[in-house]
Amino acid sequence: MARRTKAEAAATREALLDAAEAVFLERGVARTSLEQIARHAGMTRGAVYWHFKNKADLFRAMLQRVRMPFQELVEEIGDPGLAQQPLEAIRLACLSGFERLEQPRYRRVHAILIHHCETFAEIDPLAMQNEIAEEACGALLDYFECAARLGHLRDDVPPEIAARLFQAMLGGLFHDWLRNYETFSLHERGAQLIETQLQLLRSSS
Repeated sequence: MARRTKAEAAATREALLDAAEAVFLERGVARTSLEQIARHAGMTRGAVYWHFKNKADLFRAMLQRVRMPFQELVEEIGDPGLAQQPLEAIRLACLSGFERLEQPRYRRVHAILIHHCETFAEIDPLAMQNEIAEEACGALLDYFECAARLGHLRDDVPPEIAARLFQAMLGGLFHDWLRNYETFSLHERGAQLIETQLQLLRSSS
């Protein structure tokens, strides 16, 4: 019985997060109340407070469902040989990330964070976006530094510059796609841009 109750609680929590996604996307985060989220989920506001302290706590939980740290993307590929192929690791991790971002939930939540969330109370969307970007850039730097040590990176491009350049390209691509996601495939265009960028950064020796 206890196990079923725990499963039901988890299902309720997921349903509330699903409802939050829908209402945040429609109304914006600041203009959405917990009462509206509860109604959309067919529950009471008490159910929301059972699982979340407040709207900020719910918002962070919604974001957490789509977080995909760069290092985890690499590890999920499951190829130990990538330790000696850092540029290939970057390419494959980015492609895996693009595939996830094209999934509706990932797209919706990032659209909420970037286009439908104002600064309020404990929520600072710009700080959250910066945190995600810096996390990715830090991971990219580790891989470009490894590439430099192995002689895979051009001598005239410092790893720090390579990481910032790559992060800027990824950020620009993602924002362009998020505004016009029905007009082109993030995975297809991203694959082309990544291959071109890595080719420009790769050592010719």
